[in-house]
Amino acid sequence: MTLRNQGPSRHVAVVGGGLAGLAAAVAFCEHGWQVDLFEARRQLGGRAGSYYDSTTGEVTDHCQHVSLGCCTNFQDLCRRTGMTKFFRRDRELTFIGPAGKRSTVRAVQWLPAPLHLGPGLLQLRHLPFSERIAIARTLWRLARIPLAAVPEAGNMEQWLESQGATRRAQDDFWSVILVSALAERLDRISLADGRKVLVEGFMANTSGYELQIPTVPLGKIYQEHLVQWLAKRAAICQLATPVRRIILDKSAVQAVELDNGSQRRFDGYVLAIPWRRVREVILEPPSQLTAQWAGISQIESSPITGVHLRFDRPITDLPHAVIVGRLSQWFFNHGAQTAADPRSPAGHYYQVVISASRNLDVQSRNAVIAQVQDDLRSIFPAARGANLIHSRLITQRDAVFVIPPDVFGCRPAQRTPLDNLALAGDWTDTGWPATMEGAVRSGYLAAEVLLRAHGHRPSVLVTDQPYGWLARWLLRR
Repeated sequence: MTLRNQGPSRHVAVVGGGLAGLAAAVAFCEHGWQVDLFEARRQLGGRAGSYYDSTTGEVTDHCQHVSLGCCTNFQDLCRRTGMTKFFRRDRELTFIGPAGKRSTVRAVQWLPAPLHLGPGLLQLRHLPFSERIAIARTLWRLARIPLAAVPEAGNMEQWLESQGATRRAQDDFWSVILVSALAERLDRISLADGRKVLVEGFMANTSGYELQIPTVPLGKIYQEHLVQWLAKRAAICQLATPVRRIILDKSAVQAVELDNGSQRRFDGYVLAIPWRRVREVILEPPSQLTAQWAGISQIESSPITGVHLRFDRPITDLPHAVIVGRLSQWFFNHGAQTAADPRSPAGHYYQVVISASRNLDVQSRNAVIAQVQDDLRSIFPAARGANLIHSRLITQRDAVFVIPPDVFGCRPAQRTPLDNLALAGDWTDTGWPATMEGAVRSGYLAAEVLLRAHGHRPSVLVTDQPYGWLARWLLRR
């Protein structure tokens, strides 16, 4: 994705300032295009964003976001924009079982993929050894299914049951991994998506499983650093500027109409908004668009809840942990905090993430926080004497898109029948489930569509992480 001399500069409108829109904007800047980015909110980042906590005076992520080592395009975006310095890489995963038993999973450096995590899997102390062996066998069978042969019908739960997986294995291993990654129950996760996570993330390459965790709020990364990067390349980020509608005829987009009624014309347009809003901004799509977008209405969403807790003392030195068999699923340690306002609570900040959290709707905020506290007290002895000085519960109801396992082909391509219009968003057809990697891939692909429409042949998208030498031989692709 190198900057090239492309003659007279083209001008593109990117509608939507989430990760997909930001990735598209970066790609256009790197190819010499002028960019106007329109975002309805006052902050960039979309679902991977932050909020201002008036109690602590701090900018805090709505929910903890984590990338994996196999997310090559997200890493590429970080490298190109200088954001890599804001992330750390963790190579150990700690699992805490229902009885409090801890197990550490880390790649064995001298073992090639897909064997590198095998010893760690066999040491998961919260599972009987016979279950660990059975899980390893099932993982092997899953990885041996060629991607093209993955059946469209069925879901992970059905497939696991057909392989003889016990309820305990489903609850204490398969759900632990896949619900955290895809924010859905096993019976609503397709076999293709489940295989994608497990094979690409944990089996194909020795570094694919490694966690990339932001060390500062995402809002600061995107709102401050990335805005400055774009500004240096003459890109304009117009915040709190909703696009009311896209004006088009049968063959092309003519302009964007802003909320104040003004219209702006560009050479190209990228629509990087949630799938629910597409029909709101394109009121009367031509028949060719209607046909392409027929399946969008079948896309659903799943909520993720972040429970933010500040205690008056540290409760553990673990940086993060996977919690098995409890309401709490992932635990992240953000360490000692200094409040921006001296009158505000500081303390030690922790976040607990609960994916696919629909069942929390019937409970009060205080009840959920109390249950999470009980989880932490049961596994961290130091938490029993700690005082909670501040808490907040945030649920993002449309945190991730979901394609029901019995619905096929509803994700539209980035290319549309209109030459000057492209779609972006992790919900478009990226080959990845709902992840930051999928969002960046969609932005890159949308940029490729418009660049090629103007006679260029760029290669914006970065290839997937390569399979290790033994994985290439043993695993099916």
